[in-house]
Amino acid sequence: MTPPDPLPARLERLPALLAQSAALHRHLCPRQVLGARAGLLAGAWLELEFPRTDKRVLVFVETDGCFADGVSVASGCWLGRRTMRLVDHGKVAATFVDTRTGRAVRIAPRPDLRARVREGRPEGQKRWDAYMAAYRTWPDEEVFTVQPVRLTLDLAALVSVPGVRAVCGACGEEIINGREVTGPGGPLCRDCAGERYWEAG
Repeated sequence: MTPPDPLPARLERLPALLAQSAALHRHLCPRQVLGARAGLLAGAWLELEFPRTDKRVLVFVETDGCFADGVSVASGCWLGRRTMRLVDHGKVAATFVDTRTGRAVRIAPRPDLRARVREGRPEGQKRWDAYMAAYRTWPDEEVFTVQPVRLTLDLAALVSVPGVRAVCGACGEEIINGREVTGPGGPLCRDCAGERYWEAG
């Protein structure tokens, strides 16, 4: 099964997206290329125009850094817009969800991609240059695995309702986006409920 829009049409859009991603990092690297291509490919699979200017699509990226920024510029989904979530599994992969239909697709580089690029590079070509060239030009099926998936979490609860606020009954700090935990004496922030990732210095 192939996505509805042809690869050449997507690759024509790639240079402008990579320029945008490079401006964020002050350089361009292979993972940004993978992220941008994954975003464009997801749009084709979901049959949605990318990059998005609305909040219809939610993306779960499985690593931070350059790959995530490539995904953002191609998809229009950003942490700051609440249309991207980091699920840090240390993998160069992302799941794109159409929040209106529930359709979702997970896209990741093929496990043998880097090895195939190294093996096929011309003699004397640096690995970095070989990755950049291959990731920009190889057909989708040689670069990515694409898997339709179903989320195992409550999407409505994750997205929450804008403007919802609570005050933690222990520390008094404000909690937004429905992230409070119900305690015996009222709402608690996750820190006070025992999920703290920091301690006082």
